[in-house]
Amino acid sequence: MLAMVDALVNRSLPRKNPKGKPAAPEAARKRMSVLDRERHIVDGAIQFFARHGFDAQMRDLAKSIGVTHALLYHYFPTKQALVDRVYLEVFEGRWKPEWEQWLDDDHLSTEDKFTLFYIDYAETVLTHDFVRILIFSGLTDQTITNRFFDLLRERLFPRLIRETRRYRDFKSRAQASVMERELLMGLHGSIFYSGLRRWVYSQAVHEGNPPAYDRVVIRNQVRSYLQASCLVLRQPQPRKVKTATPLRATKRSNAHSRTVRPTTLRT
Repeated sequence: MLAMVDALVNRSLPRKNPKGKPAAPEAARKRMSVLDRERHIVDGAIQFFARHGFDAQMRDLAKSIGVTHALLYHYFPTKQALVDRVYLEVFEGRWKPEWEQWLDDDHLSTEDKFTLFYIDYAETVLTHDFVRILIFSGLTDQTITNRFFDLLRERLFPRLIRETRRYRDFKSRAQASVMERELLMGLHGSIFYSGLRRWVYSQAVHEGNPPAYDRVVIRNQVRSYLQASCLVLRQPQPRKVKTATPLRATKRSNAHSRTVRPTTLRT
């Protein structure tokens, strides 16, 4: 069915003007396979949503990428279906298994793990389309933001909390406390904020913007976070448990503590 629609759309028919003279031939549309056309629609949707958000109409999207409204719906029957595909491309498609492997590597120090991960994370995801689509989703129905944060909470944050505890020499498998989560979100948010400044506020992050300087900044942010974790997330002190005193020993001690007053004999 899609191949038939593509054939109709891609076919170039001669048109005549009212006087019967043949009109100038239009540039023939580039013929695309079904997969190529779908790829073209997805790439165009990513750029469109990154510029205009998710409140725009599908008809406007179709016009912006040069396909008919009907053809767009043949590939993606609903707008949500297209949004789901964009999420898979922009967010889950950029997730690297190496990130989890680095954080699980016992041969790296905690600081090196965090720095290595966040440098690559920033270079991979803090792009124009990633940042703006995430922000636009948060301002509308949160479909993409909820799915992405679920991914972070499942595969990333527990590892970062575990490594932070190791840095503090705190051995515990208990769920992360509110303070642990908020301190970590401070670090994660500071990394993301550089992308926000660049792609939403249109502000230069660093003068000249050399990537090497970004890496220095990230390492400093990681060091500040780890040092703060030692100061703020103090290990809970064990409670002192009172030992029960045996009953017989208590009676004996009470007996010895009594003072016996000498009695005066009357004559």
